[in-house]
Amino acid sequence: MEWLVSLAIGVLTATGVYLTLRARTFPVVMGLTLLAYAVNVFLFTMGRLTIGAPAIIDKTAASMQYSDPLPQALVLTAIVIAFGMTAFLIVLALKARGELGNDHVDGLILAREEQAEQLRPTDAPPSAQGSHSPKKEAN
Repeated sequence: MEWLVSLAIGVLTATGVYLTLRARTFPVVMGLTLLAYAVNVFLFTMGRLTIGAPAIIDKTAASMQYSDPLPQALVLTAIVIAFGMTAFLIVLALKARGELGNDHVDGLILAREEQAEQLRPTDAPPSAQGSHSPKKEAN
């Protein structure tokens, strides 16, 4: 069972890192979400959860098995923080899309390059476009 959980954490982490390194904003948001899931599963695994045991130690309990409440509190906090960060990243991506006209992570520089490439005629080579200078025409 441990190898299955370890494999799931590894796949979530690898997929999250891969998506975080993409050039568009939506895969970056999805990658950070998957990384947050991987951290949550890792925290649960490190807490050695016991099923059916109380989180509070009772003196009158027949068995002295109890569940550590710290990993549960850490994961609950991590879920809230991940939700807030995801909401912030989505709003940031929407704002960048509205301002720049694209959803590239690079932002304005890449948008200018795309606009220049769209304005460039496809039949003329790029070196032939700037062959006429305004100073020669003015003389």
